[in-house]
Amino acid sequence: MNAFNRIITLLLILTVLLVVVFGAVFPTAAMEWIGHSAERWSSYLVRWETASRYLYVLIRIVIVVLAVAVLGLLLYLELRLRRPGTVRLLTAEGSTAAITTDAVSQRLVYHVARLADVVAVAPHVTGRGRLVDVVLDLETRPEIDVPMKTDEVVAVAREVIEECMGLQLGKINVRIKHAPYAEEFA
Repeated sequence: MNAFNRIITLLLILTVLLVVVFGAVFPTAAMEWIGHSAERWSSYLVRWETASRYLYVLIRIVIVVLAVAVLGLLLYLELRLRRPGTVRLLTAEGSTAAITTDAVSQRLVYHVARLADVVAVAPHVTGRGRLVDVVLDLETRPEIDVPMKTDEVVAVAREVIEECMGLQLGKINVRIKHAPYAEEFA
């Protein structure tokens, strides 16, 4: 839905931009075009209404119903309350539990932030049934050994998710950003 929202927003912004620019650059031509278009549509609708009154009313009803259905659905999808993401857990004894992705994120922040040279952690956890996909945005001190720190972070995340929480780890991606170097004064 996010990509759809971006496309619609982009199209609306471009349309408004073009209309405003055209109206500001050619105000007389814009008003004449609006006037002529309104006259043409008005005369077309009058002719159509007199030719077939029932078809005219029927098509107007269909347009209203379609507009309300499509735009109402889009509005509902945009405004509905989203449930927090969950991941299913099956224990060895056969019992089940649903763990929120926020709980997984909190635990990852707690354990990964305790590692040496890690300044900040921002996990993005998504659940796919019984699998957990994780993207870890790390801010580290600038002098770290990146491959070694990446392996250490992945090992801690795997231990937290699989051993401590009993979940199955799907994909894990670590994105590292270095904190700025401290300025030394001479």
